[in-house]
Amino acid sequence: MKNRLFDLSGRTALVTGSTRGLGNAIARGLGDAGAHIVLNGRSADAVADAANALRADGYSVDEAAFDVTCEAGVVSTFERFDAEGLAIDILVNNAGIQHRQAMIELALADWQRVIDTNLTSAFLIGREAARRMISRGHGKIVNIGSLTSELARATVIPYTVAKGGVKMLTKGMAAEWAKHGIQANAIGPGYMLTEMNEALINNPQFDAWVKGRTPAARWGKPEELVGAAVFLASPASDYVNGQMIFVDGGMLSVL
Repeated sequence: MKNRLFDLSGRTALVTGSTRGLGNAIARGLGDAGAHIVLNGRSADAVADAANALRADGYSVDEAAFDVTCEAGVVSTFERFDAEGLAIDILVNNAGIQHRQAMIELALADWQRVIDTNLTSAFLIGREAARRMISRGHGKIVNIGSLTSELARATVIPYTVAKGGVKMLTKGMAAEWAKHGIQANAIGPGYMLTEMNEALINNPQFDAWVKGRTPAARWGKPEELVGAAVFLASPASDYVNGQMIFVDGGMLSVL
């Protein structure tokens, strides 16, 4: 007998920032569990390329190219979903950027860009998704946080503030929307092998620090987020709300 706890058949999942990296791995994982996937990115060409790659591998995919920081674009995208009869059952707020610079040298524009992309976007898209989920009486929201939702590191202060905000936004979503059958939770990745971390991965000193600081003694792989994502998107987590699962090789557990 098939285990329905982790079955996402018949569900539609929007994953922001999913043309590559963590978002793309999560999208594939949700697709493997049976979900129809809606890919997102700012570039229509990049979204189309990623969607075609998934389709070639047998996944069911829609495309949604929009800027997650633009309120008008987010609202119009969900209005288009409504017109097309595309109901978002699962939202993964994954879109994010990094900016590494000492805080005393940080420009306001760079601060705002990181906050808007990593935190404000999750509010905007979460709000529009929840408005529809409430009327249907169910929904799953998975926000992507970070180790920096708990601990700070020099030179990434806007990112740290944004990811700390993601943690509390997740709790706020749960507080307001749990009564409507919506579960909002978060995943906190550790140091992962992604394009965004390429400069760090290729830095021998930093690479050694990550491996020495992590009990697993290695970087994480994007596909290692899939188990947590499927759990939080599936019926298996129907009584889990406002929580953050850290997928970090044990880094937060040790001094």
